Formats: sequence, C-alpha cells, structure tokens
Amino acid sequence: MSSDKVLIFDTTLRDGEQAAGSRLGVREKLEIARQLARLGVNIIEAGFPVSSPKDFEAVQLLCAEIQGPIICALSRAVEADIDACGKALAKAAKSRIHTGLGVSDIHIAGKFGDDKYGKTLEAKKDKVIEMAVAAVKRAGEYTDDVEFYTEDSGRAEPAYLFRVLEAVVDAGATVLNIPDTTGYAIPEEFGRLIKSITEKVPNIEKATISAHCHDDLGMAVANSLAAVLNGARQVECTINGVGERAGNAAMEEIVMAIKTRNDFFNIDTDIESKHFYRTSRMVAEMLGFEVAANKAIVGTNAFAHSSGIHVDGFLKKRETYEIMKPEDVGSPKSKVVLTARTGRHGVRHRLQEMGYTLSTQELEHVYQRFLEIADKKREVFDEDLIAIITDEVRAIEQVYELEYMHVVCETGKPPAASVKVMAKGQQKQASACGDGPVDAVYEAIRQATGLSPKIEKYTIRAVTEGKDAMGEATVRIKSNARSFIGRGVSTDIIEASAKAYVDAINRMVAAE
Repeated sequence: MSSDKVLIFDTTLRDGEQAAGSRLGVREKLEIARQLARLGVNIIEAGFPVSSPKDFEAVQLLCAEIQGPIICALSRAVEADIDACGKALAKAAKSRIHTGLGVSDIHIAGKFGDDKYGKTLEAKKDKVIEMAVAAVKRAGEYTDDVEFYTEDSGRAEPAYLFRVLEAVVDAGATVLNIPDTTGYAIPEEFGRLIKSITEKVPNIEKATISAHCHDDLGMAVANSLAAVLNGARQVECTINGVGERAGNAAMEEIVMAIKTRNDFFNIDTDIESKHFYRTSRMVAEMLGFEVAANKAIVGTNAFAHSSGIHVDGFLKKRETYEIMKPEDVGSPKSKVVLTARTGRHGVRHRLQEMGYTLSTQELEHVYQRFLEIADKKREVFDEDLIAIITDEVRAIEQVYELEYMHVVCETGKPPAASVKVMAKGQQKQASACGDGPVDAVYEAIRQATGLSPKIEKYTIRAVTEGKDAMGEATVRIKSNARSFIGRGVSTDIIEASAKAYVDAINRMVAAE
C-alpha cells in the first residue's frame, strides 16, 4: 500500500449503530452503504453477523449489492462468530473479517477471570495470545484479508501489546486495529503508542496499522490524526461521529483536516468530500439524531457568519474567515446570518443580493429599523428586510385593486376563479382554472393585470382565534432579480391570498 494515502474504514453501520436509541433496518443499511460507496470509503464495516439474523442478512445484502469498497464483518475471537462472518461474506467481491479481543489488564482480568483461562494474570495473558492466533487462523480460512483489533490498546501494557501484535501478524493478520476503546488517550500519548508499534513490533511491515478512537474526552479526531502522523495508514470512523457513548471519530472532520492541511499531513484519502453534507443528513435522518448547528464541516452554522467584524471581513475576502469552501463538502453556500450583531455592511450586502440598491440615507433608515427588529428576534430573515423596505422606505401607489372574486371548487373538476381588478382606472375581468383555488385566483389575476411575476414563497396563518378567525396570507414574488412581499388579511383565506398577491404586484410596479 502507498505510504502517502490513508484508507478510510467506515463503521457507521456497526459501531455507529450502537449509539443508544438508534437502530437501522436492513434496507436502511443498504441505502447508507450505497452513499458511502459514492463517498469513496475504502472499507465498510457492515455489521456483526452472529449478533442477530438481521445483522447477518444486512452483511449478505451489502456483499451482493455494493461495488467498490471492501465489505467487512465483525466478530469476537470465537469460532462461531468467525464462522458466521465467513458465511455472511461468502459472496463479497472483496471481503474482510475483523476479529479480536481485549488486551489491557482491565479487560483481561474482567473478561477472562475464569480459571480455565489461567490462574494468574500472566497465564491469562498467554492464553489470550493463543486465542488471538487461533482466531486469525480461523478467519484466514474464509478470506486473506484479516483485521485484528486489540481492544483497549490505549490502556494496555505496551510490551504485552507488542507481543500480541507480533503473534497475530505471524498468524496472518493484514491489518492491526489499535483502538482507544474508552476514549482515554491524549493525542501526544496515542501518537507515541502508534510510533512505538512501528518501531517495536518486528514484523510490522507485513500489516497496516489502523486507529479506532472514541470521543469520551472529545479527542477522537485529534487522536486519529496523531495516529496518522505517526504511521497509521487506516482510520476507523463514522459519519457525524455517531457511536457508542460519546461516539466515534467523525469521518468528515478527519478527512477535511487532512485535505485542508495537506501542507502539514502531506497525505491523501480517496474520499469525494463533496458528498459529505448529503451523507451526513442521510445518516442523521435514519438514526434519528439531529446534526448540531455548530458541528464542524456539516453543521448548518459551519459556513454561516453573523458578527459584524466577521461579516465585513468575509464579504471583502472569503479566506479571511473561511478555511474551506462549502462546495468542497457539498454544503449550501456560505451565508450571512442577520442578527443584532451584524453591521451595516452585512445588511447592505443582503439587500444587494435581493436586488435592492439604497442611498446612504435610505440604508441608514433601514438599518435602524433592522436593529429594532433584531433586538426582538434571534435572526432577521429576508421577509423582514423586504417588509422594512416596502413599509418604511418606499410608499406605494395602489395601481391595482381587487374589486370582485368568485371561486368554484367541485369534486372531479379543476378549481375555477373569476376576478374583477381595477387596473389603472380601468376595470379588467378574467377567469382561469388552476391546480387549487389559490392557484386559480392567481392565474386570473395574472390575466387581468397582464403581469406574471414568479412566486417564490406563499404562507397562510391564523392571526385571531375562533371559527371566524382572521387569516393572514403572505406571498413573495420575484421580478428582475428583486423580491417583493405582499400581505392580505381576511376571514376567507382565498380572499386573503388574493389580496396578498395584488399587494405584492403593486409593490413590484411601484419599484419599476
């Protein structure tokens, strides 16, 4: 394997699914696996076949359906587990069995306490090596790609860990997984451990070193990167960092750190990072976990700017406050989030994006009104800015007035509407059909006015209570790269919608 590339081992479908409160069905695993293949991961850990019939089925299905990545199955160092993996992986184009056991004194004393494993700790350690070798050889009967995990390596006695690793490589292991199972390690410490393995295990050149880090102390990604710097050439991770307890190392963070700081790491991956955002949302939806807004790389705020100083710098030169481009990870474009902390430059920029060019005096008036609204809301939206422009800056003439409206809806027939509109002193009448009553009314208004602006957004909400509640309709239209908002109120939501559309058209005409 080339020393200038890190293989990405995804365990979202296995370790990631162990997150409390989550569960993936067989078909969901397949859909995520297809996305992981598009992403370019090298190995997909599909499941733990002996644990349940569904996991066995999922591994089998991925072997049949997924092309490209190696399909891997997990087992303990137990013959029945390994045999289940071998059967589940039988039809894979490229397969791997991932087996292993605990190697720290804590794990050995706890898991192998029975005297049948030895009466002393040292005797038990010898037995563990014997079991490890037997497991690798058993797995080797099914595949020539065997990965061995030394669970709790972060707390294991280094000299003993080296003995285990040497023995399993001699037995045929091709990949050595060095897990920080409890998230106990510190990056400098974990990096030293990986480096010592490259120096102290005599046959290490026959195997690839892999890092598998958990996030109990918030250092899974940092530990994984420290491992890469010290010789690991495979990293085990999950999308969004999902997993047992506090989770696993987040794939998107590891990959983008290597990509963004290639000057430092001088190494690459096969990942197509433009698929990260889509993959992140898919996994979050299927596992039922929301992606935190401030999540690195894929959070909604990852490319959002709010502070006046940041907004000003970002708008002048993107690199001032962004070290990646949103398109690099498939994220929606960078945005300025308008809050009370956003300065005039940010407000002016947003207005220009919306098609408004204001004088210095108009901008100042808008900005002062903006601050009043921003003090009451967490975020000021485009609709708020348009309302400020139309209500506070520019008085409009009512060029068009809705005089009459009639709507007919019958089962099995498209809704029809007739309107009378006073247009520039003349009465115009039109009739039209539409997909719904509002669409029919809007089409009739378009015919009566001779104007067809694009509708960007339409909402209706109740503004009073009771059976005769007033409904407020809001419609946003666009013409010549500029947006205009109209509002209408009535106990009849169709009438409110018609009034809102006419109001928006009047505002558009006034701006021409």
